[in-house]
Amino acid sequence: MEEYKTVSGEAEAEFTERRSRFIGRAKPVHTEEEAAEFLQAVRSAGREATHHVYAYVLREGHAQRYSDDGEPQGTAGVPVLDVLLKSGVTDTAVVVTRYFGGILLGAGGLVRAYSHGASIALEAARVVTMAPCFEASLTCDYASYGKIPPLVAAQGGTVDGADFTDRVTVRFHLPCGEAEPFGAALADATCGACVADFGPKKFYPVFP
Repeated sequence: MEEYKTVSGEAEAEFTERRSRFIGRAKPVHTEEEAAEFLQAVRSAGREATHHVYAYVLREGHAQRYSDDGEPQGTAGVPVLDVLLKSGVTDTAVVVTRYFGGILLGAGGLVRAYSHGASIALEAARVVTMAPCFEASLTCDYASYGKIPPLVAAQGGTVDGADFTDRVTVRFHLPCGEAEPFGAALADATCGACVADFGPKKFYPVFP
């Protein structure tokens, strides 16, 4: 399992170029079916639009697809795909919708407009790095609980929740490479009273 970049969620942004309205939308997707569903949803919501240009990149099968959707060949879908590839994202779909404003943009103008539409869509959706993490938990007494969140954060992890009964059970996720250092820091901070239980691996966003 290796790190990869994708977008944190669905988002959109728009601009106007010589009276044509462009709306860029980005969404995390994991399969070609999910990408197709996203495209269909955008088309259904914008039936009066002139074009719905799209591109997507997936980890599954290393798939890359794009469409000019009626724009001159090479002026729309390829520029959108290029933005995705240059940004390094995967498991991501972008649709740039155009409402024609009556003024032709020319090939160069279309390339610039669709590239910009894809770029602002990615910016709005926020590119994040996804890293393999252990889902983990530990149980401690109330006196030790205050030490746990700082320890998790110091190793690049995130506390996902806690259950408070006679003791405290803390749920968190932690980058896989930080499990051993975290275990050592936990033992030191709690004099060996707390031991973390590391469960399955799952991808989570990590932040610097």
